[in-house]
Amino acid sequence: MELEKFEQEIGYQFKNKELLKTALTHTSYAYENNVESNEKLEFLGDSILEFLSSKYLFHNYKNLKEGEMTKVRATVVCEESLYKIALKHNFSDFLYLGKSENSNLAKLSKAILADSVEALIAAMYLDSSLENAENFIINNLSESIEIASQHVGIKDYKTVLQEKLQKNGNVDIKYYIIKESGPDHNKIFESKVECNKKVLGTGIGKTKKLSEMMAAKDALNNIEEGKV
Repeated sequence: MELEKFEQEIGYQFKNKELLKTALTHTSYAYENNVESNEKLEFLGDSILEFLSSKYLFHNYKNLKEGEMTKVRATVVCEESLYKIALKHNFSDFLYLGKSENSNLAKLSKAILADSVEALIAAMYLDSSLENAENFIINNLSESIEIASQHVGIKDYKTVLQEKLQKNGNVDIKYYIIKESGPDHNKIFESKVECNKKVLGTGIGKTKKLSEMMAAKDALNNIEEGKV
């Protein structure tokens, strides 16, 4: 019954309910109950998501250059966007979590929720067709893609931060990777940015570059709010 509620949430009915259950199974639950987790589905879903979002951009944004399409895709196909999709469809109500994660449900990490969306996309594809996975992706991301396409020319956070800090002369700005976690195919990086050896901000991303960008964004917010 719970899975039927979830199917109503996402607008897709699975033929293979076990496939859906696997897509919603976190490693903590899988380990405790000796079942398959959603990690392999997540791996496949990540590639499907990148391909189908690229296809959508290619066919619907002919005015964008290759580099601009890449920037739009990077803006939209990210942990934050997937996390918002998970919130929209109440993924946290249906995930199979181990005792350690279940006890901390209120603070369920963005990464867990975002990864489950990628796993679901792969499960939809395996259960039926690429078209159904595509419908889910576009229904949930088309608005974000449209917004990102309108702001594609705006400077990135690292550039904005550098210009802001150097307006009164040269300063020593450095980025450091302070933590790596996750399997090789799905690494999570945490960065910090320092100016003259003072930490201004931190950030998390699925690539080193993205984590540094998020650190720069955090630094800009901290400067604006007078925290640093």
